[in-house]
Amino acid sequence: MTEVRFSGRNELEPIFMFWRSSMTDLSGQRVAVIGGGSRLGRAIALAAAEAGAEIVVAGRSAEALAEVADLAPGRADVVQVDLSLPETIARLGTEIGAIDHLVSTVSMHAAGPLATLEDAAIERAVDAKILGPIRLVRATAAAMRPGGSYTFFSGQAAWRPTPGAVVTATVNGGLAFLVQALAVELAPLRVNAIAPGLVDSGALDRLGDEKAAVLADAVARMPVGRVGVPADIVSATLMVIGNGYMTGSVLNIDGGGRLG
Repeated sequence: MTEVRFSGRNELEPIFMFWRSSMTDLSGQRVAVIGGGSRLGRAIALAAAEAGAEIVVAGRSAEALAEVADLAPGRADVVQVDLSLPETIARLGTEIGAIDHLVSTVSMHAAGPLATLEDAAIERAVDAKILGPIRLVRATAAAMRPGGSYTFFSGQAAWRPTPGAVVTATVNGGLAFLVQALAVELAPLRVNAIAPGLVDSGALDRLGDEKAAVLADAVARMPVGRVGVPADIVSATLMVIGNGYMTGSVLNIDGGGRLG
């Protein structure tokens, strides 16, 4: 095996320059974020805009989407879509225009003992993680420019199932395999997924006084010794978008939580 040696920073500078341009510069590109009105989707959309992209923010709440569009430093288009309503996904395909990347952060929770879980909750979870992504690709693939990509969101539950998370684990695991099939089907377009662990994005605030105990318990089991923050997921998303050699992959951004 040939040993590769680097003599100093100057020799590495071309690699650093390539990293900067490919990972962070989205100038001239158009990025659609489904779930763009949510906390995490909003952060991703605005980060893409800061990186130079025109953005499309799509989701259910017109008010939340408009707020994101107002904050974007460049052009931002708004499209309403609900992944549980196929007709809105089809309409998205006619309204979205040409895009370079599509990110979907949509998640519908179906938590609780299987014996008491209602069909409606199960169906919403499947719509968000399985049927929705399939329909999104079907509706938008023709609008995707050469070199484009899809990035969907799986989750740690697929690798670390817990009681009361049967459906969540199943749909996240199904999505992980879906991106592999789509990567083959859509090649050379790229299809990947990000699987976040516990991220303190504000959603846990609903726990009130119990939140601190939940986070402390998670930190005790986390190899990195902390829970995630939105910036961890945003930076990973931009990396996946920018890495033209990555497809059919699931990137676990969970602080090693699936190992703890």
